[in-house]
Amino acid sequence: MIKNLSIIILILFSVTIYGQDIKPDFDGHKWEAPYSLPIPIPKDWTIERFPIPISFAPQILYKGVEDIRFTPGWAKVKSDEYWSYAFLWYLEGEIKMDSKILDRNLKTYVGTIKMIDYMAQKSIVLNCKAHLKSCSGENKTLLFYELSPQLLKHNIWLSLDKLWLDFKCKKD
Repeated sequence: MIKNLSIIILILFSVTIYGQDIKPDFDGHKWEAPYSLPIPIPKDWTIERFPIPISFAPQILYKGVEDIRFTPGWAKVKSDEYWSYAFLWYLEGEIKMDSKILDRNLKTYVGTIKMIDYMAQKSIVLNCKAHLKSCSGENKTLLFYELSPQLLKHNIWLSLDKLWLDFKCKKD
């Protein structure tokens, strides 16, 4: 009886120790991007990175990394930067992309997205731009999205556009 109890305790102890060693395959804070996507001035934008396929959007079947840039006022309801952000999909392979595929993934090249603003608990319309690029000599597809509820002539779009204009396939 004591021998069986000792074996059970040893097994539980082993499972506990090895269970704690499990680490995620991807750590967005430590991941080193092979490209350059500099943050505009002021530099108090925030960055998030996570793997694709995206856990909350499993219908998007690509593999790669999503690299998000949030404006400083992204979560501040009274800010002109509210809900203004951009993200890069750094995807494996050279993926065929057209307006229908972009439409399925995020609705359109330039247009609007109607959604529920979970922070303010009301409807919001985001204007959107999408850019497609491939880097020569690499087997990657890059999709860059800019989003904001501001009209396309608003100054926030200068900062969002600058992200893409300053993008480089390789770090210096």
